[in-house]
Amino acid sequence: MNVSRISSTARRRAILDAFDAVRETSPTQPVERIARRLDISEGELQAARLGRDTWTLSLAPRELARRFEALGQVEARTRSTAATLIQRGRYPRLAGGDAAGLLLAPGGLDLRLLFSHWHWACLVRERPRCGSVDWRVQVFDQHGRTLHSCRALDTALSDGWTALFEVATEDEPAFTQEMPRPTRAISDVEGLAEEWQAMRDVHQFFTLLRRHGLERHEANALMEGRFTEALAPTALENVLRRASERRLPLMCFVASPGCVQIRTGELPLPRWCDGRLTLSDADFALSLNDDAIARVWRVHKPNADGGVTSLEAFDDQGRLILQLYAERREGQAERADWRHLLEAFPRWEAVA
Repeated sequence: MNVSRISSTARRRAILDAFDAVRETSPTQPVERIARRLDISEGELQAARLGRDTWTLSLAPRELARRFEALGQVEARTRSTAATLIQRGRYPRLAGGDAAGLLLAPGGLDLRLLFSHWHWACLVRERPRCGSVDWRVQVFDQHGRTLHSCRALDTALSDGWTALFEVATEDEPAFTQEMPRPTRAISDVEGLAEEWQAMRDVHQFFTLLRRHGLERHEANALMEGRFTEALAPTALENVLRRASERRLPLMCFVASPGCVQIRTGELPLPRWCDGRLTLSDADFALSLNDDAIARVWRVHKPNADGGVTSLEAFDDQGRLILQLYAERREGQAERADWRHLLEAFPRWEAVA
């Protein structure tokens, strides 16, 4: 008899029992919150529900993303470590290549998909209220972290959802435990400032990071005083509030390891809700765990149009939480009122 199989089966049963106990008292509690209570990944929790309310989607990542367009009206969601971006709309047609997919819809569902991180996708049936059923698609990485998800909004499911039911299986995924990110000392990187100055397209920044083996927050620290400035962690809320009051349209980037979701447009006024900073209207919601913000940077990148400036918030492990730019089109100069807004915040000296 396979001992590892017994152990796996027993663990799954224990997860299901704990899940059912929570749902008995809190029927609408989100799966991600239950997973945190059980100290497991959301992917492991959903995998424990295989055959009951969850089914594996046996599709290659690009093929799954290609089918998003046929899902009709959805609520799309991407989470970073401390920010969640939710938008309602329809996915556009997939573009891009085998490694990265592009769902290009400025002002709508606008996403960049990194398929190398897509490990397991599933179809999920939820029952948020008595008698009702929600259908969702969730994508996870190898550690069971949710990369992207969507929920059907149409009363009658489209043919796109029916086609997903046809490829649903009970194949079990295998996850690995996420290890803490190691901290490392960084020193001057030869040529970094010159290469940064020579950029003519912001997309060249990713090549610059790869070439020097740097994380984004490390490059910001190395270029402090030249192309970057550290701001107080409270600057993020203040920027969002002032941008809303001035009706300044922004591009809000929220990224998981396998998906970047972008919301473009004017912002609702931020408010506090259940301990989170929240901005929402009928088709959009952005919520932030303000306590998780450890560093905020004002970052300038040269380009052929005079350069662009972003506000970037990171957690205490250097993971990007949220990135803000002024709305602009390729070939346009950056808005002066956005630069003036960011320049109003003084440099922040972190307390050791």
